[in-house]
Amino acid sequence: MLNQRIRIAVAVVVILILGLGVWLWTTRGREATDDAQVDAHVTPIAARVGGTVRQVPVADNQQVEAGALLVDIDPRDYQVAVDKARAELADAQAAAVAAQNNVPIASTQSSSNITTARGGVAQAAGAIAGAEKEVDAARARLVTAQARLREVEANATKAAKDVERFRSLLAKDEVSQQQFDAAVAASDAQAAAADSARSQIAEATSGIRVAESRLMQAQAGAEQAQGEFQNTQAGPQQVTAMKARADAALAHVEQARATLAQAELNLQYTSVKAPVRGIVSRKSVEPGQIIQAGQPLMAVIPLENVWITANYKETQLTYVHPGQTATVKVDAYGGRELTGRVESIAAATGARFSMLPPENATGNYVKVVQRVPVKIVLDAGQDAERLLRPGMSVVPTIYTR
Repeated sequence: MLNQRIRIAVAVVVILILGLGVWLWTTRGREATDDAQVDAHVTPIAARVGGTVRQVPVADNQQVEAGALLVDIDPRDYQVAVDKARAELADAQAAAVAAQNNVPIASTQSSSNITTARGGVAQAAGAIAGAEKEVDAARARLVTAQARLREVEANATKAAKDVERFRSLLAKDEVSQQQFDAAVAASDAQAAAADSARSQIAEATSGIRVAESRLMQAQAGAEQAQGEFQNTQAGPQQVTAMKARADAALAHVEQARATLAQAELNLQYTSVKAPVRGIVSRKSVEPGQIIQAGQPLMAVIPLENVWITANYKETQLTYVHPGQTATVKVDAYGGRELTGRVESIAAATGARFSMLPPENATGNYVKVVQRVPVKIVLDAGQDAERLLRPGMSVVPTIYTR
């Protein structure tokens, strides 16, 4: 009886050892954890402009396509802004065209004024030269008339003396009456010549005054022409200033065009659309609500691309590396098993990314096994029904051998 019990005990021990061996063999090269969940991209939807919500054509947990309308904001204020910006752009363009057209006109007018002013200066200089010549000629005529007068006066004096001499000789009958009359006629002729010479001197003196007056007028005209020429020197500066105003008008056109583009963008932003295909979640907006720019409205979660975030103990990662195969059991569906592979291992532990990372330099350090997130992506077609939801608990197993 005792031997039978011993044999039974030995058999039980052998069975236990074999079972343990089988379990160790089957679990050899595997790393599993229950600290894991489904993850996906969560796309927050926020308003880019403020206003009153007219309609919200979607509901929570509704499937939407990319580009579908999620929230419609009253666009009337933004349409007014677009119309105003478009009118300002048209005004700026008209002003720029006018400014551009004025530049060649001003340039041509400035060149013409400079040419005309230079011609006036040259003409005034010629008039001064001519007037100076007239003055010199008039003065020469005066000198000649004065010399002629002196000659004629000398002859008239001689003729008068001859008349007096002949008068005394005629009384003595020493000369004939005819000789006396000839002397009187010669004296009268010399007196008339003297009067003519005096008239020529008066005429020459008057000519000098006229020539000097013309010279003064020519000099005044020259001063005026020089002043006009100096005024035309400001023409190029005025053309430069006009070009600068034209450039400023063009810059204003670009500014108005940018304002119009921004107004049109704001008008487009009144229609909030889905950026990706997914499920609407966390909807917090209703028709009639006044929202502000940047205010969160809902979230869209694309379920086509989900993955597993498994938080493995650091002691389990000795042989884990990207590319290894893995299986994932989903708690929500009775342990349904999916297949995938390790895509990457996080660059730091989960504690390091927490809001209050542990400070181990305080002196009361207690060693705690850390967990490192491992990203596992599912094979194609594993979740064709889109049943996985972010946050679901799963149990992944990585095959390290």
